[in-house]
Amino acid sequence: MSLTEQTTAPRVPLPAAAVRPRIHHLGVQTADLDNCLKWYLEFLGAEKKWELDRFSDLTLSRLPGIGRLVEIAVGDLRLHLFDRSGHTGETPHEEDFQFQHVCLTVDAPEELEAVRDRWNALYDSGRYRFVREERPTEIVVDDDGVWSLYLYDVNGLEFEFTYVPEGDR
Repeated sequence: MSLTEQTTAPRVPLPAAAVRPRIHHLGVQTADLDNCLKWYLEFLGAEKKWELDRFSDLTLSRLPGIGRLVEIAVGDLRLHLFDRSGHTGETPHEEDFQFQHVCLTVDAPEELEAVRDRWNALYDSGRYRFVREERPTEIVVDDDGVWSLYLYDVNGLEFEFTYVPEGDR
């Protein structure tokens, strides 16, 4: 059997339980890559891993106007920050379909205070431009004892930071 015959033969789908997806990275589109990069490096204590300014035809067709992409990492979390020429700088309307937020966990409830304090200090420093001027929420604890804090990055993208005390919730 040739490779062509192998790839065109009908495929038997794997059962859902056989596929175990994991997050490799989150892609963050920004109108100001330098502002975004500096903010994430300082806010998360992340490290710049690599940078690209040449892209495949597939990437160029999916992201017209992409000029630069930078990967940053902190622990197992990787973010791909990239710019695009002609970006409107607007956030999606509340009625639009979108990823509503990304949730990141912390190891202790005190870390939520540290995250909130760091966000406020960076905002108050005046060194960064924010699309939204909305401050982080108060830290709330739900009926199951899960602690949560919501905030926006410099692009207006929402993150939840959470502390889950015990169990696999």
